[in-house]
Amino acid sequence: MEKFIIEGGKPLKGEIRVSGSKNATLPILAATLLTDGVCEIRNIPKLRDTLTMCKLLRSLGKTVEIGPNKVVISGSTNNHVADYKLVSTMRGSFCVLGPLLAKLGKAKVSMPGGCVIGVRPIDLHMKGIMALGVKADFDAGYVIATASKLKGAQMYLGGTFGSSVLATANVMMAASLAHGETIIESAACEPEIEDLGNFLSGMGAKIEGHGTPRIVINGVRKLNGISYKMGSDRIEAGTFLILAAAAKTDILVKDAHYNHLLALVDKLQSIGVDVQKDGADIRVRCKKTLKPGNIVTHPHPGFPTDLQAQYMALMAITPGVSIITDRVFPDRFMHIAELNRMGAQIRRDAGVAIVEGIKQLYGAPVMASDLRASAALVIAGLVAKGKTEIYRIYHLDRGYEDLDGKLTGIGAKVYREKE
Repeated sequence: MEKFIIEGGKPLKGEIRVSGSKNATLPILAATLLTDGVCEIRNIPKLRDTLTMCKLLRSLGKTVEIGPNKVVISGSTNNHVADYKLVSTMRGSFCVLGPLLAKLGKAKVSMPGGCVIGVRPIDLHMKGIMALGVKADFDAGYVIATASKLKGAQMYLGGTFGSSVLATANVMMAASLAHGETIIESAACEPEIEDLGNFLSGMGAKIEGHGTPRIVINGVRKLNGISYKMGSDRIEAGTFLILAAAAKTDILVKDAHYNHLLALVDKLQSIGVDVQKDGADIRVRCKKTLKPGNIVTHPHPGFPTDLQAQYMALMAITPGVSIITDRVFPDRFMHIAELNRMGAQIRRDAGVAIVEGIKQLYGAPVMASDLRASAALVIAGLVAKGKTEIYRIYHLDRGYEDLDGKLTGIGAKVYREKE
């Protein structure tokens, strides 16, 4: 395994480019199981998760050719078993369930894995696909599902903590080849669902309302191949906006969708950060001491849970008291202990984190617990005094393409070493 070594306090400035969306790439790759046609997907980020999904597609019968920032997928889906060794490493791979059922009428998919950020049940996935006529059971850590014929249905997919992106994606893909009309109420509204809907529509699916709480799908008999360009990663873009604010600098974040980040932009502006749309980019200017600011995470268009840890790192160096509440993953606070190792003053009280901002963090050896916690530690390390060593950076490689290279390009001193 490798670790990051960061020499903090270096002045940062310049341009940093956002890669293609990880959270949209995974279901879109899964959607290629629905067709025997050739699918060329461009602007694919080179990440551990995308490579894992490509391995999974190969295991299911597809031919996958990986090129610079693109993937070409062809061939027939001929295996219905999604193996534990692949699915257990990445929760997003569970979205092969819907396509396998639609294409083959059966699926055996391992229960999902991924980052340890709290309980993430699959009840909404099962509720959605069973509404389409699927019979499902559990055996030895696998979901065993069959369907002689998928039939459209009306369903409500709201859950205890809101809608589910992957459950919505699974139902959308399965319903695209189902007989009749499917209506998903309380569907996830995230841009990644909109991206998936656009991809499926390009393949010949009949979908309306993707990106809204009500999605209507009229099933078709066949889907075709497609050439498609992925949108940019809003969470990576948001991470860079927060980094610019923490470093008190001027950074142009290239290929960033301003409209996908309105909740974050609004919060940053309210605490004193200058954030402006600049064509297809976002410019962040921050030269002054910021004000503390509370956040509560919600499903899109609310403040993203995937930016909660990074925002906490910013509040750790913002004098005053900030309260951070995560309504999506209430236990997603494992980064608190590691930020406190760097001098932060953060305590958890039931479902909230109370941050007493200080002026300066200090470098220390820290352990990454999950993908977004890793990003928070990188931000903290870049603005801390002294050297920070971040262990288990394989989490970062799951969701940030060439992060150390991008940061070096704006003046950071960060490099990798073997642990």
